[in-house]
Amino acid sequence: MSLNGRTLSIRGTVESVEDLLIEGRIEGHIWNEDHAVTIAADASVTGDIVARQITVRGAVEGMLLATGRVDIMDEASVVGRVLSQKLMLADGGLFNGKAEPQHLDAALKVARHRHTEPASAPAAAAKPAE
Repeated sequence: MSLNGRTLSIRGTVESVEDLLIEGRIEGHIWNEDHAVTIAADASVTGDIVARQITVRGAVEGMLLATGRVDIMDEASVVGRVLSQKLMLADGGLFNGKAEPQHLDAALKVARHRHTEPASAPAAAAKPAE
């Protein structure tokens, strides 16, 4: 699946059940746990990404959580946390943040819990008692 076009802009959560190519701008989280996510050279993502494999050629600000590997290519810029057992930072790629492979399992459990949690639950909990 592709979200094509440099002028494409999405605000909100993107969920996919197949490999995903991102072009354009996304402000929100990307959930694609069992598949690959590729951020194209001209693309930018502000939000967390959960996938099997994440390849960044553009710009990402947020947490990258991969059950397989994260590749930060030579033209890429990543600001945030990387949680994966395998991280490849190409010569020329920019990474400003923390790589925390030891926290992958815990972070994945939290991400799965938050993903399955109903969206209305936090709002209901915040409602004052009458």
